[in-house]
Amino acid sequence: MKGRKRRSVTLLLAPVLIAGLGATAPAHAEAPLPFRDPALSVDRRVDDLLDRLTLDEKISLLHQYQAAIPRLGIQSFRTGTEALHGVAWLGEATVFPQAVGLASTWDPDLMERVGSAVGDEARGFQQERPAGWGLNLWAPVVNLLRDPRWGRNEEGYSEDPELTGALSTAYGEGLTGGDPDHLKTAPTIKHYLANNNEWHRTTTSSDLRPRVAKEYDEAAFKPAIEADAATGVMSSYNLVNGRPATVNPDLNDVVRTWTDRDLFNVSDAFAPGNLHGDQKYFPSVVEGDAAALKAGLDSFTDNDANSSVTTGAVKSALQQGLLEESDVDEAAGHILSVRVRLGEFDPGGGRYGSIDKSVINSPAHRRLAREAATEGAVLLKNQAGALPLKKSAKDVAVVGPLADTLYTDWYSGTLPYAVTPADGIAAKLGVPQVAQSEGVDRIALKNAATGKYVTAGTDADGEPLKETSASDTSAQFDVFDWGGGVVTLRSAANGKYVGYNWSSFVNDQVQPGGWFAQQQFKLEAQPDGTHLLRYAGYETEEPWWSNPVYVGPTDADGTLGLVEKDKAARYTKDVVRDGIAEAVAAVKGKDTAVVVVGSNPSINGREAHDRTDMSLAPAQEALVKAVRKANPHTVVIVENSYPTTLGALQQEVPALLWTSHAGQETGNALADLLYGDANPSGRLTQTWYRSESDLPSILDYDIIKSDRTYQYFKGRPLYPFGHGLSYTTFRYGDLKRVGDGYQVRVTNTGSRAGDEVVQLYVHQRVSRDKQPLKQLKAFEKVSLKPGESRTVRLPLTARDLAHWDVTRSRWVTESGTYDVMAGSSATDLRARTAWTVRGETIPPRDLARTTRAENFDDYSGVRLVDESKVRGTAVGTSADGGWLKFADTRLGGGAGEVTARLAGAPGTLEVRLGSPTGPLAGTARFSGTSSPYTYETVTAGLAGVERGRVDVYLVLSGGVRMSTFSIR
Repeated sequence: MKGRKRRSVTLLLAPVLIAGLGATAPAHAEAPLPFRDPALSVDRRVDDLLDRLTLDEKISLLHQYQAAIPRLGIQSFRTGTEALHGVAWLGEATVFPQAVGLASTWDPDLMERVGSAVGDEARGFQQERPAGWGLNLWAPVVNLLRDPRWGRNEEGYSEDPELTGALSTAYGEGLTGGDPDHLKTAPTIKHYLANNNEWHRTTTSSDLRPRVAKEYDEAAFKPAIEADAATGVMSSYNLVNGRPATVNPDLNDVVRTWTDRDLFNVSDAFAPGNLHGDQKYFPSVVEGDAAALKAGLDSFTDNDANSSVTTGAVKSALQQGLLEESDVDEAAGHILSVRVRLGEFDPGGGRYGSIDKSVINSPAHRRLAREAATEGAVLLKNQAGALPLKKSAKDVAVVGPLADTLYTDWYSGTLPYAVTPADGIAAKLGVPQVAQSEGVDRIALKNAATGKYVTAGTDADGEPLKETSASDTSAQFDVFDWGGGVVTLRSAANGKYVGYNWSSFVNDQVQPGGWFAQQQFKLEAQPDGTHLLRYAGYETEEPWWSNPVYVGPTDADGTLGLVEKDKAARYTKDVVRDGIAEAVAAVKGKDTAVVVVGSNPSINGREAHDRTDMSLAPAQEALVKAVRKANPHTVVIVENSYPTTLGALQQEVPALLWTSHAGQETGNALADLLYGDANPSGRLTQTWYRSESDLPSILDYDIIKSDRTYQYFKGRPLYPFGHGLSYTTFRYGDLKRVGDGYQVRVTNTGSRAGDEVVQLYVHQRVSRDKQPLKQLKAFEKVSLKPGESRTVRLPLTARDLAHWDVTRSRWVTESGTYDVMAGSSATDLRARTAWTVRGETIPPRDLARTTRAENFDDYSGVRLVDESKVRGTAVGTSADGGWLKFADTRLGGGAGEVTARLAGAPGTLEVRLGSPTGPLAGTARFSGTSSPYTYETVTAGLAGVERGRVDVYLVLSGGVRMSTFSIR
């Protein structure tokens, strides 16, 4: 394990202690305590401080909320300021595009500048230290966007580890300031590891065979750590190969090998409690916390600000011999290393201590937010030059549910101002406003039995909803369709959304939000033409929710509450205003119709909730079709956080522009792009699929076997990875190998200046192992004037072609021919060449040596499981017939015995040749063990094994676990 090593500081301390205790030394001559001396190395300062702390004080550092230590003049410290796309939860701050939008710029330089701005603003809060403030930032998220249905898709960068690694490193370098010994902030990348589903996220296990772990998931985390652009990782909620990530030994055994610097690893919120809670992995918090500390976790994010549970558990673990004081010293040293490097103990707070709140939402940061929102938008389609629009055509209508509003997500900061699409277009055209319509129905809900209407309060704070005889605007609601049957209701009386407050329904929310989005409803049509109003807040999906979910009067005054279905009110839905008709009227005869559709980031998938529907909401799709029919000069903006199956719209509309929820400058950025003051340069960082049927289960993490992401997907995508159009065109010359890379000449052949993202892919033609169809290895974003050419150089060495060899558990570059391709996307490849590489040949397997079962080549009917609670991966089966393939094995004629380490239920291990049902060479019988972690060695004789090379299959009966085996 790499990291800071304790060294003796006795000689260093001696003169300082003498000076501190001696009465003859004048006060002004006293040297600072060594841990406060910036002239000393970080290690020496940490060692000095550790030696000054009591055991209890060191233990107090292991919780998210670290108490002050007054006797040494040390302030309190809190880990975990959210800074995904701006500083969040501390008040108004610059809000940049969502992470997936930032990544769509494919611009590391821009990412670093955004990271630097966010780091400055985190520092800007330091003078006041508001609640929740801290310089340990929990960002960026580098989990790969392997499945676009992941609820947290908005938080990640890409489905590709090369792109993710480059962008996260750039963002991290901006956050740190670029000098790992003098940190602006201390970024923590999250969530380690293989965290890409929210469904039962604390109890589902992500199966990572070694190739997937090494080539894919770990590859996204390594670059930022290796470049010292991050100071640690956050462990994820899920299990990996049957073991909770909170106690994943990789935290020490893998992650800390990527750098020689100290890393400070933290848990996700409340995750330590899951170890003895819903995961039931350890019997108590004491065993769980001890195991986490041993595995490499340094800070426990648990029990909110109450650190006593964690500190008490650590003290008990020490008393019980589960931990040693050296374990505490190791973890405490990691956090102190970060605190020293942040300048906390330096005079004036160190290099960045003078930054104040004047940087927050500064004019420079506003300009940067606009630049990022502009670069992150992707032009998906532009038929017959529909875009850019002409500024002379000022008679424009902007319609759609996102036309005049900006939504924020859970990890967003508070918008200091909001430029909506309608605002931006009006400003671009120099007019006070443009014609608008949200295109949503306004309805009244009337109780079919009583004739009374559902009414809301008219003041700014709203009132509990009641059934009354009123039929004015207090009884009218705008209905926003977000798909999956979910709608939100905005009161026409005060413009606020209706939400549940745990006792009644009140129209008091500016927009849906909160950890539980309590503003969600479903209008369930009944056979008699009425509707039941069903409450569909997120908490109704939580296992602890037991209340009824239908709406009806619960008091004599008609106040609405939750009732059982048989007591629910039946409402007629009276349409006061037809939203589509209003939008059609707004766009008829206009020079241009701009339709803005998309998602609500509090509803359409987010933390704790995956998407089940990848399409646009039906009402939004109907709106686009109607507007397009009414005005052929229609362009569509899709504003959401993930790939969308656009159905027929992709063919029907002439122009499609995608943007994430892009922050405060969204409208200005979109207007710049629509009217050609900026040329679209964003590129997709994920494959956009045509249908959910293109995807396997969201719980299937084996991208190699299940043909996931652009690397292995064999179908035809709606839009490919790397796709993005421009208002100009580019020509590629020949691709040539030069030095340690390739170069290609790119020319802007159009009439506008523009940016091209030159992408370099490789494909290995022949390999022992299944290889990607193509794999991104380098990219560069270049700006070219009309007619300008530039030679773009892209690094690529033979080492970059390596993949994980499971036969020898190491990286290997195979000899052979590799296709090298450059172009504008994974499917638009303009230049190609072949590279003959002299590497090595993977030899036949030698199963006479002890082989780990997890190092198979193929499998069926098995899961990867924890070999022990400390470390190691085994293979387990839940039903008879699960098998493992070990390809190209050289068996000697004397191979007469199989030996295996098995655990679990009684059963058998069969050795078959050629296929899972091929000739049976032998059967080992196993009597079972009392624990799945207790292994016994079994042996069996083999017959009919001939000398030569053959695929060996091991077939297991249900309930058996296997860790290792050999055939001799």
